[in-house]
Amino acid sequence: MSQPSLTAAELTELIAGLNRLARNLWWTWNQEAQEIFHELSPRGWQNLYHNAVAVMHEVSDYELRVRLQDREFAARVREALRLFNEYLNEKNTWGAKNAPALLREPVAYFSAEFGFHETLPIAAGGLGILAGDHAKSASDLGLGFVGISLFYREGYFQQTINSDNWQTEYYTHVNPRNVPVEPVLDAKGEPLVCSVKIGTSQVYFHAWRVNVGRNPVYLLDTNRPENEQHYRDLTLRVYGGDSVTRIMQEMVLGVGGVRLLRALGVQPSTFHMNEGHAAFLTLELVREKMAEGKTFAQAAAGTKTECIFTTHTPVEAGHDRFSSDLINYAAQKFETQLKVTHVEFMALGRVDPKNDAEPFCMTVLALKLSRAANGVSELHGQVSREMWHRLYPEKSLNEVPIGHITNGIHLLGWMKGPLRRFWKRKLAGNGGNGGQSLPSNASESTVFWQRKPGVAVEAEINSPEFWQRLADPGFISDEELWAMRYRLRRELIEFSRRRLLLQGQTLRQGDFIAFDHLLNPDALTIGFARRFATYKRAPLIFQQFENIVKVCNDKQHPVQFIFAGKAHPRDDEGKKFIQHIIHLSKHSDLKGHLVFLENYDVHVARQMVSGCDVWLNNPRRPLEASGTSGMKAGCHGCLNLSILDGWWREGYDGTNGFAIGDDSHPGNVEEQDRLDSANLYRALTEEVIPCYFNRDAHGLPRQWIAKIRRAMITLVPQFNTWRMVQEYAQKYYLTK
Repeated sequence: MSQPSLTAAELTELIAGLNRLARNLWWTWNQEAQEIFHELSPRGWQNLYHNAVAVMHEVSDYELRVRLQDREFAARVREALRLFNEYLNEKNTWGAKNAPALLREPVAYFSAEFGFHETLPIAAGGLGILAGDHAKSASDLGLGFVGISLFYREGYFQQTINSDNWQTEYYTHVNPRNVPVEPVLDAKGEPLVCSVKIGTSQVYFHAWRVNVGRNPVYLLDTNRPENEQHYRDLTLRVYGGDSVTRIMQEMVLGVGGVRLLRALGVQPSTFHMNEGHAAFLTLELVREKMAEGKTFAQAAAGTKTECIFTTHTPVEAGHDRFSSDLINYAAQKFETQLKVTHVEFMALGRVDPKNDAEPFCMTVLALKLSRAANGVSELHGQVSREMWHRLYPEKSLNEVPIGHITNGIHLLGWMKGPLRRFWKRKLAGNGGNGGQSLPSNASESTVFWQRKPGVAVEAEINSPEFWQRLADPGFISDEELWAMRYRLRRELIEFSRRRLLLQGQTLRQGDFIAFDHLLNPDALTIGFARRFATYKRAPLIFQQFENIVKVCNDKQHPVQFIFAGKAHPRDDEGKKFIQHIIHLSKHSDLKGHLVFLENYDVHVARQMVSGCDVWLNNPRRPLEASGTSGMKAGCHGCLNLSILDGWWREGYDGTNGFAIGDDSHPGNVEEQDRLDSANLYRALTEEVIPCYFNRDAHGLPRQWIAKIRRAMITLVPQFNTWRMVQEYAQKYYLTK
């Protein structure tokens, strides 16, 4: 018997719900929501950067109404919207229980970049990805949180490789209509406009709101008709332009961000600076207090109680520094409002206030005007205390007030679909619903939510108890784990073949067949993908070139490498690394065993961290502040092979991956590179390859699978932003 059609009112309600869902990034970490948008337009989903807003524009209202007459599809849409609304309206959150004050006076988190998803390409690298994951977990936890950044209408650059194997850059326009942002409007329904005085000019900006689950992130945009063109272009590109552009961007971010919050009526209890780019916010807070009649000293002391600062880099070049002349030009209005001389203003950003030759450092300003500061791993905290000890000459090294909170990842945002469906099946068949098997079409949220009464999926998937189940072969067998790993590797290889085919641009007859045989699904697949900063030493493995060729050509134990990454447009040394690796992939005996995927972004990262068997990380220690890509690999059963730097120094226990060298490093750079190259080759040939290819009578690498289990049990519940954000709340946000 046929069922009645949905009424016009029901259809209108579902379509309105889908449009609202598309403009909230919650869908980026909900598998069922993603599958709905994919099903609406599979090609649009693939070609439009998996962009739910763009897909909704692709599908007409009439088509939507017709498609929703499919009762099964409509039921899935209704279920996704139900879960979305439950998520938004949930009152029983960690934040409500443990940090209710922040719901009234939230944390204002300032970051020059936020990396949420490939849909919104306004991040350059790990700093932005960390900020995006921080925002997502703050939402999951129900923490009072608001983000501030800039709307880069050309985002970060798109990468192509020319005929000389040299990276070239081009930019594409980010149209607000086609991405999940909404204009911030005033009471009259007009764009809310604020301004910042830069030099002798008043620079105006409006803002866009990104809905990140329960919380907003505001993106400031200077592309306004009142501004001269060079001011309109301040928010054109991520880290674009020279130091003049940089200081102006940072004034808009820091000063403008505070002014926007005031205009919105938001009164933060804490201002969290994610790196020094936003440090001018401290001077705006001082200015506000002085306008109320306080002295500079009183205003600075009051500001210090409101601010915390996270530093992310032990690399000197990573700390923004501006000349005296540039500060005098850009911030002259501030000097007047703060009633300080230029020399006194410069002293706020100098380690040695008496050194007229020292530039103004944004990190120094942030440290001087924050109540607390932290690095992003234990070793980075130690390195930061050493780096900035001169700021605190009266204190011993251990007393320097810079602590640490080790970074993490937003687990649901990074866990690939096949793995989530794998967990869904396992939980459904192993007591995930009170011992009752769930139907095969049950949503993952239903499975997770029913694991424990009142415990949300976000809490369950981040708990040690959830991952401890892997210790039981009766819950997940070696065969199942290995089959899952094969599926993920196959997906990466087929993804790589498609990308490499497109990179070829001019296709000849037979190219499709040739590319379909590129890379070996049975080979040990080693991945390296990140920013091509020189300290990350992307080509280190190839210093042992002849030996690596022999390794890769071993037909009994095949090994292959997949590389990806971008160098900063002005980093020619990083570009030379890319050129060298691509040359090896095309014109050396490594051809067929080494490939480079162009235009690295969040989507490419998700494919690689899930599909590789080994995640290679070989920075020059101790310059990797934390690193998070290896954390993303771990939840997919990809094992880390890494220098004991950043997070891996804390995560590695001898059973859950592989270390390159020990917990030390030579002071001499050349000696460190030589030693690390030798240790990397030794670990690869003496530990990694033998373990991977040591198969039992059933063809299973039991020791390797045991390491996968240990990696998931020991690393995943520890190195996530659920834990990290709770730590920030308890250690910094709720204490003054």
